[in-house]
Amino acid sequence: MSDSTESLKRFMRVAELGSFTKAADSLGLPKASVSQAIQQLETRLQTQLFHRTTRKVQLTPDGQLFYEKAKDVLSEIEELETLFMRDDSQVTGIVRVNMSQPMARHLVIPALPAFLQRHPNLNIEISSEDRKVDLVSEGYDCVVRTGKVDESGMIMRRIGEMQQSNFVSPAYLAQYGTPKSIDDLQQHYLIHYQTSSNNRFDAFEYQLDGEFHRVKMRSRICVNNTDAYRAACAAGLGIMQAPKLGAMAMLTSGQLVEILPSFTAPSMTVSLLFPHRRNLSKRVRILMDWLSELIQNQLTHH
Repeated sequence: MSDSTESLKRFMRVAELGSFTKAADSLGLPKASVSQAIQQLETRLQTQLFHRTTRKVQLTPDGQLFYEKAKDVLSEIEELETLFMRDDSQVTGIVRVNMSQPMARHLVIPALPAFLQRHPNLNIEISSEDRKVDLVSEGYDCVVRTGKVDESGMIMRRIGEMQQSNFVSPAYLAQYGTPKSIDDLQQHYLIHYQTSSNNRFDAFEYQLDGEFHRVKMRSRICVNNTDAYRAACAAGLGIMQAPKLGAMAMLTSGQLVEILPSFTAPSMTVSLLFPHRRNLSKRVRILMDWLSELIQNQLTHH
């Protein structure tokens, strides 16, 4: 049993790092023992798992299929090994999670040291980008999603609602004055936002008496990620509509000011998504419970 588990682990590492040398280094093994393990696997399976070129090692279609299955098998084995573990601090392994940049930067990363102190053997890989990732093919254990969720085959756990607000910079107000009503917006500029799926947000959105409204607005700049969006707002280029979470620090420092508090965009649902596996490994469950609690606290305190 343990021999096959070991060779599976070596195979997974080569697949993930795309190199025998890097895989051997990360496992603290001589390179020969890693290539040997892969050769034995290929002989046993009677198929080639990797295309080997001088520059990199890539999975073959058979290798890709084997990788998907091996990942599940290994997490089952780890689950078995932790089945009777009473002490969560002993849980080991890597958890891969994806979330937005503001959430990673302002909320999760600052709170991680305390979490990792309680779980000294856990490793967390956080990736944060503005595009929607594919959980299964990109190998994430879970993702934190803000807004609508439309992935099929995923399990969703709702965490809470994120309030949105309208922001401008003091310089913008000095130049264009403060809009007091929706009619005033005709005299103002909105920062437009283009998503990776080519949706362009070019209207001021607000909810009034349960009704959703959009007011098309002129703009002088369009951006495609949250950092540029906040930078454009701080530079006085227009109105930004965004969750308060990402703007908190800039509000506190006076770089941004809130406007039109009665006309805010609908709040966004925050949820955790994870692949439909029969049972979640303990390390993923521990991280997800912690994330839920952390985000919920943040949402209720704003």
